[in-house]
Amino acid sequence: MTQDDNGGSGGRARQREQTRQALVRESRRLFAASGYGAVGLSEIVRAAGVTKGALYHQFAGKTELFRAVLEEVQQEVAARVATAADAETDPWRQLTAGCQAFLTAGTDPDVQRIMLVDGPAVLGWTEWRVMDEATSARHLSEALTELIDAGVIARQPVPPLAHLLSGAMNEAVLWLAGSGNAAKDLADVRAALARMLEALRVAEDEG
Repeated sequence: MTQDDNGGSGGRARQREQTRQALVRESRRLFAASGYGAVGLSEIVRAAGVTKGALYHQFAGKTELFRAVLEEVQQEVAARVATAADAETDPWRQLTAGCQAFLTAGTDPDVQRIMLVDGPAVLGWTEWRVMDEATSARHLSEALTELIDAGVIARQPVPPLAHLLSGAMNEAVLWLAGSGNAAKDLADVRAALARMLEALRVAEDEG
């Protein structure tokens, strides 16, 4: 392959990536504003400034495009959780900081709509859960495993505990979405979560 061929190939690859980024960016904005069901492919390609052919070159259809948007949102939330946890050195504080960061991230209307409302409805609970377990839920399971191994939390199977906590936090975020007093209710949810997590700790005289 000649140098010109390499340059042409590289240019096409960049163009494909730019097209993909535009489709994900604009569809994310539209899905967040109106919901998956109310957004058509024609609206997406018009907003992204591409043709339907270009969209189908990147994605099999709207569902696959939504999956890419959801994956991006989940990864961003997981990054916020990890950043909050990594700012702490004590494993227990890492767990609590990460859980609280998840609540904060979940108050973003875009996250609520895409990750918690449309995600399970569009992809189905099973696939949504698999994607969730690859991001935020994985961090939660790892933190719980470390604390159980250290004797901070009583020894018990991690998967059911992680699912219970994850479900409680998801439900709390959905409740906050319809709250009439978001600031006060977020503070109340934070306090309730802190008490729930504290109940998992083994008392010092038991350790």
